[in-house]
Amino acid sequence: MKKIIITLVIILIIAGAFIAYKAYDYAYSPNVTADKETYIYIPTGSNFDNVMEILRSSGKVNDMESFAKVAEIKKYGEKVLPGKYKLENGMSNNELVNMLRSGRQTPVKVTFISLRTLDILAGKAATNIEADSADIAALLKDEETAKKYGFNKQTFCSMFIPNTYEFWWNTSAEDFVQRMADEYKKFWNDDRKAKANDLGLSQSQVSTLASIVESETQKSDEKARIAGVYINRLKKDWLLQADPTVVFAAGDFTIKRILNKHLEINSPYNTYKYKGLPPGPICIPSTTSIDAVLNYEHHNYMYFCAKEDFSGYHNFATTNAQHEANARRYHDALRKAGIR
Repeated sequence: MKKIIITLVIILIIAGAFIAYKAYDYAYSPNVTADKETYIYIPTGSNFDNVMEILRSSGKVNDMESFAKVAEIKKYGEKVLPGKYKLENGMSNNELVNMLRSGRQTPVKVTFISLRTLDILAGKAATNIEADSADIAALLKDEETAKKYGFNKQTFCSMFIPNTYEFWWNTSAEDFVQRMADEYKKFWNDDRKAKANDLGLSQSQVSTLASIVESETQKSDEKARIAGVYINRLKKDWLLQADPTVVFAAGDFTIKRILNKHLEINSPYNTYKYKGLPPGPICIPSTTSIDAVLNYEHHNYMYFCAKEDFSGYHNFATTNAQHEANARRYHDALRKAGIR
C-alpha cells in the first residue's frame, strides 16, 4: 500500500508540475510574431468573440487557444475596451491581455495645415480615428453644433486651428469637435486676443481675413505684407476686392481667371460688391496666416499684383498708377510665356 501511495503521490506531483508548466507556458511564453509594426483596431461595442476574430485575422497570434485561456483566467471578456493596439514581437499572452484589458492604446495623429472646406477636414480626421467621415461632416455642418461653441454656420470653420494633434483611435465625432474647441481656446491666448482687439476685429474676423491671405499667397514671408494691404483697405473703408472671395462666391474652385461676369455675382462673399469682410472664412487658414494678420506689416501699400518672374511673390504699390504698371508687366510676361 505504501508503494502504491508513494507512486500516486509522485504521479500527482508530476501531473501538477506539468499543469503548472503548461499554465506558465500559456501565460508567459512568446505568442506573438510581428516582424514589422502591427496594429489591431477594436471597434467600439466589440465583445470578446470580436476580439478573437480580429486577432485571428491579424495572423500574428500563434496559439489562439492559449490566448483565450489566459484571457478567461484574467476575465478580459467582461470588459473589452476599444482602440488601436500595437502587437509587439515576442509578446506573451499575459502581456497581450494586460494591454487590451487596461486599454493601453497607441495614439493616432491627425494633421492638417490649411484646408478648403470642413468636408475635407472630416475626411482627414476619419482616416485616422474611428468616427465616420459622414458623421463628422454632418456635425461640422450642423448649425446647433456651431452655436454650442459660440459660432454660426459661416464662422464655425474658424474654430479649427491647423496643427498636428494626437487622438485615441476610438474618438467619436462629438469628441473630435470638442477637442478642437479646446485647442481653439489654447491657441487664442491673451497675447493673440489683445492683438485682435487692437485691430478692432473679433477672433473669427481675424480668421476670415487670414483665409483671404492664405488664398492669395503660399509665401509665408510676404503674408504679413498682404495682410497689411487688406487692413489698409479696411481702414480706408475701401472694397477689399479680393479675387479668392469671388471664387468662393462662385462656388467653383477651378476658376483660374476672374472675369467681369464673376464680379457681378450677388453674394456677401463677393468683396468686389460688398465692403468689409465676408461673413466667414473662405477656407481654414494656417496658423502662419492667422499670425500674419495679427502681426501685419505696417506700410502704405494699397495694391499688390503677382510678380512677372512667376516666383509666386507679389509687387506692391501705393497708387493705382503704380499698380497698373505692375499689372502690365505681369500680363506681358504671361503673353511672352504663351500662357494667355
